[in-house]
Amino acid sequence: MVKKELFFWITISCGIVILAFILLPLIEMLTAPSFSMLKETLNDKDVMRSIWLSIYTAGLAALISFVFGTPLAYLLARTNFTGKKLVESIIDLPIVIPHPVVGIAILSVAGKNHWIGQLFADLGIRIMGSVTGIVTVLTFVGLPFYINAVKNGFESISPRLENVSRSLGASMFSTFFRITFPLAWRSMFIGIIMCSARAISEFGAVVIVAYHPMIAPVMIYERFEGFGLKYSQPVAVWLVSICLTLFLILRILTLRNQKET
Repeated sequence: MVKKELFFWITISCGIVILAFILLPLIEMLTAPSFSMLKETLNDKDVMRSIWLSIYTAGLAALISFVFGTPLAYLLARTNFTGKKLVESIIDLPIVIPHPVVGIAILSVAGKNHWIGQLFADLGIRIMGSVTGIVTVLTFVGLPFYINAVKNGFESISPRLENVSRSLGASMFSTFFRITFPLAWRSMFIGIIMCSARAISEFGAVVIVAYHPMIAPVMIYERFEGFGLKYSQPVAVWLVSICLTLFLILRILTLRNQKET
């Protein structure tokens, strides 16, 4: 009994240390700018443009992940095939690759020295220094979070429901949209939020592919380099607030999902 009590207090102590380690720097940053500074930041057109661009491009990245990632997530959840672990490892690669390397890798393919880059140039599509380039980067880093979340959602749905639908004459397409999709929508929504939250915070890869137009993380970096903490903190506060809102929505949806199951 004494050992259990000691272990309990150790877990509590470790939890307090970790929470303090995460919260103290964030609280200091969030409380440093005055209300007038935060209000003034909102009136800055460049700041609002960068924040909107971050939200817009992250949303597009999540939409692309939804369209192309959902079928792959379903395939991984329902099918066992040779090389499946390799495919899953490749999908997770963007999570562990250093962020500047992501930008360099994308430019290696999208540059004029590569046939894909030449094709893009012929079609009038510009990757470097463009919104298209930003969306490409954010999709690259956000896809694993969407696919993994949706894959887990599909795996939680019993295949028997789909088998019954198929036995009644429904096609795979009809079964997916009438049975599987409605049951997995919350996992998809969670995946979209995870993808958006990851994308909206990306800096290292974006700054290589498209320093301009500026998304919020790049603007925070530029203002810190040029003017110091005083001018970079208010922008950071608004960006953190957006990310916090996204994760609160995520936690609420996750809690509801647990209660229903």
